[in-house]
Formats: sequence, structure tokens, C-alpha cells
Amino acid sequence: MVELISVSRKTNLMNFFYRKGELAKFGWDVIVDGTLPGWQHTGMRVGDFSKQANFEIEADKVERLIWPLEGQSITVTYQVEGESEQSQILAGRESVFHGPSDLLYLSIDTKVSISGTGRFIIAEAPAKNSYPPKFIAKDRVPVFVRGTGPSSRQVHNFGVPEELIADRFIVVEIIVPGGNWSGSPAHKHDTYIPGKESNLEEIYYFESSVSRGLPTPNAIDPTGYIRGHSSDEREFEMLAEVRSGDVVLVPHGWHGPVMATPGYDLYFMNVMAGPDPDRSWNITDDPTQGWIRDTWQSQAPDSRLPYTAS
Repeated sequence: MVELISVSRKTNLMNFFYRKGELAKFGWDVIVDGTLPGWQHTGMRVGDFSKQANFEIEADKVERLIWPLEGQSITVTYQVEGESEQSQILAGRESVFHGPSDLLYLSIDTKVSISGTGRFIIAEAPAKNSYPPKFIAKDRVPVFVRGTGPSSRQVHNFGVPEELIADRFIVVEIIVPGGNWSGSPAHKHDTYIPGKESNLEEIYYFESSVSRGLPTPNAIDPTGYIRGHSSDEREFEMLAEVRSGDVVLVPHGWHGPVMATPGYDLYFMNVMAGPDPDRSWNITDDPTQGWIRDTWQSQAPDSRLPYTAS
């Protein structure tokens, strides 16, 4: 496995797979934006208050969704161009494996300053149209358990079109308990077919930890895996071992499953956006894997889910 990743890293993964720290700059632990070659429609940031007391972003043509990864709370002070300054406290959580946190949506042309404790994340997308700021309390975040058996995972559906008015992006959080799979069957969204398939870039940001309820040994290495491969003539081949802080970019092609190693829970944040005229998430299953959905009917959801604050 290590040899395969090493070989791939020299070719494709160099562009689409980044270990923790490789995207750090300007005081941020992670910045993904249009400065990465070939990347256009999505972005993200991660900030850590143990390294920097305050994070600022100038007004620009990017819409953002901001929320704590871990820590008691953060304060977002923001100013939409032509309006007065506002502040919003966002309640946090013990970790990404302890239920949702508060969130704040901010549209384009908004100056932002963020302070607080712990760590936070921002999902981004270049946008054209402006929408009002929206605060989402943690107890109003839709939490679903999707799939059954080893395909069970938890979804925080706060940034889908049905829940959030925004211009371009779709944003979700996923929790995969140890030994489970997400994104099976492999699927794609790289060709715009109205009502059938969307054309969306996608970012995965990962966190990993010993599975809830298990004792923590002295030596641990929380890991997971993600698979991706080409759907047409565009090159895309990936099999990567992921850990906390790693980032995977999916520009096109089949992607999935995401696998949580037994004994280790896996979290990931997805932000998706693209050039389509509508904001929707329509996918096509890999025809060699789509049959697996029929096997779910006879299985029960994983009894470990949902993961909540308690």
C-alpha cells in the first residue's frame, strides 16, 4: 500500500492529495483557492487559535460558510460593503465527532475577522450573486444516518440547497465510524446533464481519531483511505491513506469509497461547486458498483450512530 501511494504521489497525487501542513500559508493551517493549478470553483481554510489569535479576510467575490471544528466558541465579526459591522458568536463542540456546531453563512463583498478558541473551518466558493448572512444554530442542523450495515455514516446536511440559500456551493460534514465505508458505490459529478448529473469540483478535508468508546492505547495512528479513478480521457487515479489535516481534491472522475480503518473514526468535510447554471448535486454511479445499493435493504443502520455531543 505504501509503495502504491509513493508511486502515485510522483504523478497524479502531487496535484490532488496534500498532507497536513502542505497547504499552510499566511498563518492558516490550510488554504485551498484558485492559486492551485487548475483549481477554479471551490476553496477552504482552517485556522488554529493556538497558533494565531485573530484571522482576517478582506472583502472579495467569495461566499463563505464558517464554523468551529473544535473548541468552546468563536466570534465572527463581519461587515458587508455599505452596511454596519455585525458580530456573531458560534458555539463549538468537543471535537468533530461530537455532533454539529453553530455555523454562519456570509456572501460576497464581506470583510471578516475571527477570534476564539480551538480550531475552525471555512468552506468557500467564488460567486457572483449576494445573499443575506445566515446563522445556523447547532440544534437546527439536519443530522441523518445514511446507508446501512458497514455503509452507514452520519451526514450533517447544513449546506445543501434545501437548507441554505447560497450562490454556488454545497457543503456537508460526514462521520464514518471505524470499519465503515462512505461513498460506495463510487460516483461522479463531472458532466452537466440537466436533472441527471452535475459538474462539480469537490474538496475533502479529513480528521481522524480513535473510535468513540474504545480505550486509547499509547501508540496510535488514526487513518482512513480514499479511492478515485478516471471516468473519461481526463487523467485521475488515486488511492491515498489519509489522516487528520489531510486534503484531497477531486476535479472530476469516479470517487469513493472513503474507508475508516477499524478502530479509528473518520470525519470529512465536503465543499462542492462548479460552472453549472443551477446549484444542485446530481450524481452518476459507477456502473460496475451501483448494484451494491440493492444489498442495503436487508441490513440495519449501524447502531453506533448518530454521534452526538454526549
